[in-house]
Amino acid sequence: MNQPNEDQYIIPSRYRRMENMHIAFWLVKDISWCLIWKVLGIIMIVPTLTVAILIAWRTRKLASELAHNLAVAFWISANSFWMISEFLGFDEKEFWGGITGKQLSLIPFFIGAFILLYYYSVQRPREIKLQKTTTM
Repeated sequence: MNQPNEDQYIIPSRYRRMENMHIAFWLVKDISWCLIWKVLGIIMIVPTLTVAILIAWRTRKLASELAHNLAVAFWISANSFWMISEFLGFDEKEFWGGITGKQLSLIPFFIGAFILLYYYSVQRPREIKLQKTTTM
């Protein structure tokens, strides 16, 4: 149960429907990857990533939600690049210093991880400190 002074985060139903649709898009994309349905997998990147970016945009005023939704968008980007690298056969090709096409997907994975690291190590402590000072 919620504590009496606990903040509530309420999602409008139209946003919730979009998030549910996003999950369906993501599943179709990843199932296509697993089944090597190249065309459908690549096509599904567009709605999956578009909705992820739209969700991040709509939550931009809530730092926690924005950070997590941006991390998801970068995760989908990384995941999509990895899928494309396998579909187009450059996943094992070496580019620079032994780094393969698949390993290039680490760039957006790390960006998403950095966003969360920043949020939890810098932004969240600021929010907690601000909450403590405003409730005193």
